[in-house]
Amino acid sequence: MGLSDHSLVRPYDLLVVGGGVNGAGIARDAAGRGMSVVLAEKDDLASHTSSASTKLIHGGLRYLEHYEFSLVRKALHEREVLLQSAPHIMWPLRFIMPHDRTQRPAWLIRCGLFLYDHLASRRVLPGSNGVALTRHPAGMALKKDYVRGFEYSDGWVDDARLVALCALDAAERGATIFTRTQCTQVRRHASHWEGTLKHAGGQTTTVQARALVNAAGPWATQFLSSAANQPGTQHLRLIKGSHIVVPRLFDHPYAYIFQNPDQRIVFAIPYEHDFTLIGTTDVDYHGDIDKVAIQPDEIDYLCAAASRYFKQAVTPEQVVWTYAGVRPLLEDTSTRAAEVTRDYRLSLDQDGGAPLLSVFGGKITTFRKLAEEALDQLGPLLGNHAPGWTHQACLPGGDIHGPTPDVRSVTAFDAYVRQLQSQYSWLPPKLVARYARAYGTRIHQLLRNRSSVTQLGDEVASGLYAAEIEYLVAHEWARTAADILWRRSKLGLHLPPDGEAVVAEWLAHHGFTNQGGIA
Repeated sequence: MGLSDHSLVRPYDLLVVGGGVNGAGIARDAAGRGMSVVLAEKDDLASHTSSASTKLIHGGLRYLEHYEFSLVRKALHEREVLLQSAPHIMWPLRFIMPHDRTQRPAWLIRCGLFLYDHLASRRVLPGSNGVALTRHPAGMALKKDYVRGFEYSDGWVDDARLVALCALDAAERGATIFTRTQCTQVRRHASHWEGTLKHAGGQTTTVQARALVNAAGPWATQFLSSAANQPGTQHLRLIKGSHIVVPRLFDHPYAYIFQNPDQRIVFAIPYEHDFTLIGTTDVDYHGDIDKVAIQPDEIDYLCAAASRYFKQAVTPEQVVWTYAGVRPLLEDTSTRAAEVTRDYRLSLDQDGGAPLLSVFGGKITTFRKLAEEALDQLGPLLGNHAPGWTHQACLPGGDIHGPTPDVRSVTAFDAYVRQLQSQYSWLPPKLVARYARAYGTRIHQLLRNRSSVTQLGDEVASGLYAAEIEYLVAHEWARTAADILWRRSKLGLHLPPDGEAVVAEWLAHHGFTNQGGIA
């Protein structure tokens, strides 16, 4: 929607700066506690770090060797909570860890996996076990040197959709969400903050809020110094993680975790049916945070890591897509980037006026807990004593139930897809399955009052109809072809090279602009 220069005179409880997973999660939790919230994201939702993860909901097996038991326990607990909250965009994944004599001793790995199984309760995921790779489906793709290994559980998440659904939940609970809107300046007063928001079209909005949340991710310290004129006391270590996508290397549902001679690990994960996702790197980053990209030596590193294990060599020429993001980690004494803690810190500043809460560090798996802790701190300062509520809550579209209404589980999802394919038999089953994965129970909103493929409107690109584009624009803040093809979906991987340009032309022809605003 278009915006003109104006002030939002109604005072908000919270102004949240940053539309990544932490900012969207905090906005959602606050709105659900009855607070009035306005969120400003300078680009698209999840357009940076939060869409550049390895797409895992996991405890972090490798963090055990750095004795981060508290972080792993918290993440393992959250893994179960999240899998119950959104079974359409999250699901269990079994990992295979090949083992040979050059690696850590097998007894040590067994001990680590035992801890991983028991540091937090498991309701959905099975435990770990040893495997004979010569008889296991995942062993077929590996070099013959790898005859034994281990198998354990973690979870998969569509990270960018997770952020969009948190923002959608917040908006449906009353929050105002601005995308492509930069918070250029904030002024602190005794009882409130005054913020200047600059939208993509150049218009400005002035907002007042009783508290400010700095969830700007890699820009958190920069925002404090440039927009808030606050001296930064927390130093962030910016670590770049890069990933490559190649044509499918194996035909089974398992993922791999590979241990490398430099003590780093690399994942190889089934991706978008036709591809394999390989990542990640850990490299200290000192460049422009807005221009993060994989480097040739990182591509070589990931190809070499995969080729060390797979029968089929992985080469840079096979790479069909790459992405990279900067993780804003808490600075510590670690010399190696891979060893820097993935835990988070909430810094509450009440000196000199209205509260300021800054979020430093974190990982996607613990975003819900982080948001809950943030509101537990901020709420009482604003006279709001509502308890946390997200632990048992579904994200939009996640209210998919099992055999009885009180059972909600990722294990019910396949049956739910079959039910939808029967209900919408006029649609290709593969398309119904994709809609179910993306939208869960919101598929009924997408397909409301439609009973034939022609009623979906133009097929703008293969499998992408006008009805879906209009839904994403109206409800999920999509403004550009990249928003639709690379964040709200990964359809860009399945389209010809001119696919994005075709979608962009359709958007322009039908009057959609990339100016931010309220969906």
